This record gives sequence, structure tokens and C-alpha cells, in this order.
Amino acid sequence: MTHVENELRSQPECWARAAEQAGQHREALPGTGERAAVVGCGTSYHMAQAVAALREGAGQGETDAFPASEFPHGRPYDRVVALTRSGTTTEVLDLLEKVRGRIRTTAVTADPDAPVGSAADDLIVLDFADERSVVQTRFATTALTLLRARLGLHTDAVVADARTALAAPLPEGLVECAQFTFLGRGWTVGLAHEAGLKMREASLAWAESYPAMEYRHGPISVSTAGTAAWMLGTAPDGLAEQVRGTGARWIEGRLDPLAELVRVQRLAVAVAAARGLDPDRPRHLTRSVILAP
Repeated sequence: MTHVENELRSQPECWARAAEQAGQHREALPGTGERAAVVGCGTSYHMAQAVAALREGAGQGETDAFPASEFPHGRPYDRVVALTRSGTTTEVLDLLEKVRGRIRTTAVTADPDAPVGSAADDLIVLDFADERSVVQTRFATTALTLLRARLGLHTDAVVADARTALAAPLPEGLVECAQFTFLGRGWTVGLAHEAGLKMREASLAWAESYPAMEYRHGPISVSTAGTAAWMLGTAPDGLAEQVRGTGARWIEGRLDPLAELVRVQRLAVAVAAARGLDPDRPRHLTRSVILAP
């Protein structure tokens, strides 16, 4: 079994532990009414998108999400939360250095000894969710669970759904599809983008992702027999029928959207295996992106 498989299977336990710890980090996370930005790179950026939508949707305050390299330094924020598994990513460290003394910062990382620990004002360590794999699974979803629980939006049912996502078989014929489209709405748009990224990283699959309503404004043209569209969350009325009308497979997300992402992670590993690929050795990727000065 690969590192990716081992790590993605441990997510229910990681989520439960993160939810239990959420109350311990009250001072390190944005308070009600604060204007916040959540940043990250790659997978962490997609989790930032989900967090920002959840927090603002919960009425906790204006919240934006950015890739760390694209942070708008002219905007005023009360707090910047940086998600970084390794704590060594160049863009994140650069950002924290540039806002030091001007904006309060919090880093959520897996490594307590990483450089981000001295770069941020506050540090949240999820070392129990650290990973050996290049392809992120459990750290990203555990960080999202921590922040979701802090907003009061996590329940035990989410963990139960994750266990279901690990136990239930994948839909027949899905592994053989030539192209995958992942769709979301609201906070699940970030999850859809992450689902597409997982498929590309682990299995080199042709995978796209869109807000569900935007999918009909052009991207639906790639859907045909031998492709699949997977909805994370509740689909807009009529979308399933339109997708089926193209000849594509429609996968309705019936579990909590974060648990649906676990199903996609399993699919990525299964497609990699079917193509003779090792998901622990994704092409051209490293565990952390550190740019030479």
C-alpha cells in the first residue's frame, strides 16, 4: 500500500482529533467581525478557498482567499492565516515576512520546527496529520476540519461520512473514464478544485473543475461518453439531466462534501494503479516548493 493510500485512510481519526482541538486555538484564529485572509499554495490554496467561503457564509466576517504569491499587499486585514504543510514554502514565508508588524499572522502547519514557526505571530501545529507523501490528503482536510470546527460547522456525522467514503466501492466503470470534471458551489468550489488537482497529481488524468453554474457556460462542451462529472455538494436544478444528456456519467455527491473529496482521493489512486503509475512519485513534483534565491 502506498503512502498516499495509508494517509488518506487515516482521515476520519485525524478529523476527529482536529475537531477536539479547535477550541484550544481560539486566540490564534480570526475572531468574529475581523477582516481575514487565508492563503496557501496548491492544495492549501484550495483549502483556503473553502475556509474563506465557510467563514464569510457563517457571518463571521469578510474573508478572502489567495495563493500566497498573489496576496494583495495594499489591502487592510486584521489577520492572515497561512496554511502550509511543510512550513517551508517560499511564497508563504515571503508573505509572512512582508506583513510582519503590520498584520497579525497565524500559520497552520504539520512541522513544529519548520521556518514558518518563527515567521508567523501564532502557530497551530497538526503534527499528527503530517504526511510522507508528496500528494497531500490528510493534512489539508484536517486543517480544513479544524477551521470548520472553529466556526461550529463540523459534526460527528462528517467523520462518519468519511468512514463511509473509505468503505464503499467506487462506482463501476469510473476508473476507465478518459476525462473528469469536478463541480462545487459556495465553499465546495475549493473542494472541486482540489479534487481536480488530486486527479492530475496522482494519476496524470485529464481533470477540470468549476463552480457548478459556470460549468454550463462552455466547459460542458468537453462532456461526452467516456467522461464523468462529479458534484461535491448539492447540484443546481436540472444539471444532472443536462450532463447525462451529453452521454457523460453523473456522480451525485451524497455524503458530506469533505467526505466526497476522500472518495475522489481514492479514485485518483485507483486510476494511477490502472495506468501503472506510482502516486507516491508524481511527475515533476516535490513535497515542498522552495525557490532558489
